[in-house]
Amino acid sequence: MRIFITGGTGLIGSALVKYWRDQHQLTVLTRQPASSMQQSAGLSYINNLKDADFNQFDAVINLAGEPIADKRWTDKQKQRICNSRWQLTEQLSEHIQAASSPPACLISGSAVGYYGRQGPEFVSEEHSAFYPEFSHDICARWENLAQRAASEKTRVCILRTGIVLSDQGGALKKMLPAFRFGLGGPLGNGQQYMSWIHIADMVKMIDFLLHSPTLHGPFNAVAPKPVTNKQFSQALAERLKRPARLTMPAFMLRLLFGEMADILLYGQRVVPQQALEAGFKFQYPKLPAALADLDL
Repeated sequence: MRIFITGGTGLIGSALVKYWRDQHQLTVLTRQPASSMQQSAGLSYINNLKDADFNQFDAVINLAGEPIADKRWTDKQKQRICNSRWQLTEQLSEHIQAASSPPACLISGSAVGYYGRQGPEFVSEEHSAFYPEFSHDICARWENLAQRAASEKTRVCILRTGIVLSDQGGALKKMLPAFRFGLGGPLGNGQQYMSWIHIADMVKMIDFLLHSPTLHGPFNAVAPKPVTNKQFSQALAERLKRPARLTMPAFMLRLLFGEMADILLYGQRVVPQQALEAGFKFQYPKLPAALADLDL
C-alpha cells in the first residue's frame, strides 16, 4: 500500500515506520529538513502537506501532536498542544475531501483523555459520561476534525490511546530515573487507573485497523487489563528489582505541574471493547509481561 504518515518520527510513528517500511510505500510528513532524513526505496519524507497528492495514497495515518505532559500547562502551551493536533487534522480532512480518488482509510490519533477523569468503573467506546476538562476538549475537537474526512470512499478510525509502554521513550523514560534509584512510588493516593498498551500491540492494532475494511469509528488503544497507579508502581519496581515505598503527595504534584497534575492524579479504567470484538489479539494483555519484554 501507499501510506501517508504524520507524526512518523514520534514514539508510535517511528515504531510504525520500522514495522511497515519493508511492506508498504511510506511517505512521512516531518518538520525536520526532508533532505536530512534517510530516504529509501519504500520510504520518503516531505516537509509540506501541499507536496502530497492525496489521490495517490491508499491510507493516511495521523499521529502528529505536541506531547501533552512535557511542560506545565500555560495558556501558550495549551494553545500549542491544541493547534498541533487540530490544525493539521483539519488540513488532512480537507485534502482527503478534495481528492477525486481519496485514500480508503484515515486512522487518526486521539487519547483516553477523551473521557476525562473517571472512577473505577470500566470505560468502553460507548461511554458517554465525559468529564469536561482540558484533555476531553482537546480530543473531542481532534476527533471531530478527523471525522470530517469520512465518506463513502473513506472510512475513519480513531485511536483513543493510553500510556504507550516502550523502551525508546514516552512515559516510561520519565519514570525510570526515580524508580531506578528506589525513589519511585504511587502518585497521590495511587487509586487512579492507568490505561496502558505495549508499543508492539499499539503498532499491530494500527496494522489491524488498516487491513480491516469494515471497521470505523473510535477504538480504545489500550491493553485489556488496566491497573491502578499503585499497581503500576509496584509492577515497575519489581521489574527493576527496586523498592517503591515513596509517595508523591497530590499537593506537591500541583506545585510542580499546576493544572497538568490532573492527568497524573486522575485516570480512566479504559478497556478495548471494539478491538476485542473485532478479533484483535493482544500480545501483551497484562502489565508484568509487557514490562518484562522491554529493555529497562
